[in-house]
Amino acid sequence: MAAEFVGGNRLTLLNSGTEYFPALLTAINAARHEVHLESYIFENDSTGLAIAGALKAAALRGITVRVLVDGFGAAAFASTLMPALTDAGAMVLVYRPDIARFQLRRHRLRRLHRKLVVIDGEIAFVGGINVIDDCNTPHQTPPRYDYAVRIEGPVLAPIRSAMHRLWEIVTWAKLKRRYRIAPSAAASLPPCGEQMAAFLVRDNIRHRRDIEEAYLEAIAGARENILIANAYFLPGRRFRRALSDAARRGVQVQILLQGRIEYRLLHYATQALYGKLLNAGIRIFEYRHSFLHAKVAVIDEQWATVGSSNIDPFSLLLAKEANLVVLDRKFAAELRHSLDQAMQDGAQELPPQRWQQLPWHFRLLRWVSYHLVRIAIGVSGYGGKH
Repeated sequence: MAAEFVGGNRLTLLNSGTEYFPALLTAINAARHEVHLESYIFENDSTGLAIAGALKAAALRGITVRVLVDGFGAAAFASTLMPALTDAGAMVLVYRPDIARFQLRRHRLRRLHRKLVVIDGEIAFVGGINVIDDCNTPHQTPPRYDYAVRIEGPVLAPIRSAMHRLWEIVTWAKLKRRYRIAPSAAASLPPCGEQMAAFLVRDNIRHRRDIEEAYLEAIAGARENILIANAYFLPGRRFRRALSDAARRGVQVQILLQGRIEYRLLHYATQALYGKLLNAGIRIFEYRHSFLHAKVAVIDEQWATVGSSNIDPFSLLLAKEANLVVLDRKFAAELRHSLDQAMQDGAQELPPQRWQQLPWHFRLLRWVSYHLVRIAIGVSGYGGKH
């Protein structure tokens, strides 16, 4: 399904938790009617306690509070933060809590990876930032690097609608009863800015490839430059071919990836693709200052996206994801400047010649990792030419 862009929005780019969590807390504390939050991770740490405390206080003053977390990413949530929220009157659901960690059945790999918040039907947050302290990673000193967007305006309506629909579906699946959320004035929000944006989701029903297709359409139309920053980058053939074709027609293609190892198998699998990408003229940078968790892109200084979707099989084939796509030069320039600064301060470019000269056993390990990941995808039922 093509992206449906609407104008009249006011968008604020938020860099990592240092900007996102204060903005989120301010909005929750000022809520008058409703707070609805979705998160893959909701950790029992200083940040999680602060957000949970604000949600609890909102529920106690009569605000309708709904919280939906993933049963795998937030596995400990039900026994740590959830009881105090429900005691305060908040409604809390866990998406697919019956995870079997050692089974590759496709339905068990379908996780809720979205990070969304809507407050009073007037303010929304979309991005890749979980409810977790930016430094809550072993051996990490600098904070995790990521983005979110604060949203006001008409594009908020489909965000709220998507969240309400999922809440109703999960309520039926868990409680075997219907729960309908009343319509809101958000369906006809007046313009409050000048920025054009579209909200995209990925699910396993009507929107299987919406986010990927938006990327591919923008890449195919690129004329000057493409900059993609992704925490987990393992694109299929179509995506790799689109990037290579863009580079061959003279577009400057840059990819900023995670240089620190968080998940070794995925890290090595991604590196197995470096050779062909570099040979196609694509420049690869590894961010090593801290853990890169961003899932963003800027194309031709006009098209930009910020969201939860990585460019890997988990995000593009299995998980529920949500991205905001923006057509606005000011927003794109701000994101591009932020990424350029991150690359300058904390990334290293990979020289093509040096990569090709690495020992055979180094390359073999990467290709074995790549094929192990592909096998896992096939076992889960999602193989093919994706």
